[in-house]
Amino acid sequence: MDVKSIFLKPGKERSVERFHPWIFSGALMKGSEDLENGDLVKVKSADGKFLCIGHYQDLGSIAVRIISFKEVEINQEFWNEKFENALQVREHLNLIHAYNNVFRLIHGEGDGLPGLIVDVYSDTAVVQCHSVGMLKSMEFIKNGIQHAFDNELRAIYNKSSDTISREFEAKDEYVFKMGEPDKIVLEYGHKFSVDWETGQKTGYFIDQRENRKLIAKYASRKKVLNTFCYSGGFSIFALEAGAKLVHSLDSSQKAIDLVENNIRLNGFSNSDKHKSIVADAMDYMKNLEEEYDIIILDPPAFAKHKKSRHKAVQGYKRLNYNAIKQIKSGGIIFTFSCSQVVDKQLFANTVIAAGIESGRSIRILEQLHQPGDHPINAYHPEGEYLKGLVIQVD
Repeated sequence: MDVKSIFLKPGKERSVERFHPWIFSGALMKGSEDLENGDLVKVKSADGKFLCIGHYQDLGSIAVRIISFKEVEINQEFWNEKFENALQVREHLNLIHAYNNVFRLIHGEGDGLPGLIVDVYSDTAVVQCHSVGMLKSMEFIKNGIQHAFDNELRAIYNKSSDTISREFEAKDEYVFKMGEPDKIVLEYGHKFSVDWETGQKTGYFIDQRENRKLIAKYASRKKVLNTFCYSGGFSIFALEAGAKLVHSLDSSQKAIDLVENNIRLNGFSNSDKHKSIVADAMDYMKNLEEEYDIIILDPPAFAKHKKSRHKAVQGYKRLNYNAIKQIKSGGIIFTFSCSQVVDKQLFANTVIAAGIESGRSIRILEQLHQPGDHPINAYHPEGEYLKGLVIQVD
């Protein structure tokens, strides 16, 4: 394969030498105008020294996403090794067994493949490309996934239409399918229905798996409010742990329908312990009608760009203030942010500010984060996006 070369301005190679996986457009030397979005490129220093290989894109500030710091051929063998290694990591994490068949196989920069997400749901892999280069590599990706799983998967679904610029017309489609895939999956023995074709993200929020498991430690004989509940994961784990009452709240009727289906799958459809509520969580939290022992605050990202960070912080503060102000004395709040531009210290400070404003005493019991199958590249701290706190309110 003919790989074009691009050159960096003098001094701009330092971040690459520190193994940061992104090269910004301002670092590129002029003279690379013949490049097309998604091209594989060799990046060289101003004096011609090889630095890395990556996917070029001029649709944003990130010009190159690096997939190798070694001068190797990017062929099927390269991709196969990436997927084999990623699967071995998940096996070492003991995530693949009879009671759990849901995990993230590829987490972008954390697995050395910036711009690529691959989630596994039982016998199906769902691929989401965040760069044109990854979209153009779909055949390599499909073959690499099949190789890693010894051709045992039943389907591979490309769900990239929402994450790729519209001008490239990424189609959501099966790139491999052999029979009907199983859409009922297991997470630590609990059953969940996953619709990767029309659901949010790849169909399910895998990154909260360990935190959903943690709720069981607190939920026995407790009254629980699960806000922004989507498919009701925290609700199912709380009910299984013996919660006295669980209310699942979401503004989307479609999400609540999914909750009700998962409640049925896990044998709680005839129980008076669960109630679904369709309402805007920010409004609902202003005046709670029930005195809850546990409140779960797991909103979508309030900020996706730095320019909206201040507004997002105010939203997190208001949400947490209402929960802290109203929860039962001794109550527990699981509070999260998945906004990448709000780091864990800023989020903690925001929750603390909400506590001060409420006039109540709070203590931090646990600090939460994304699980091991969402690894953080040590040279790419931006990859740490999910942060959470378990706090107790006196």
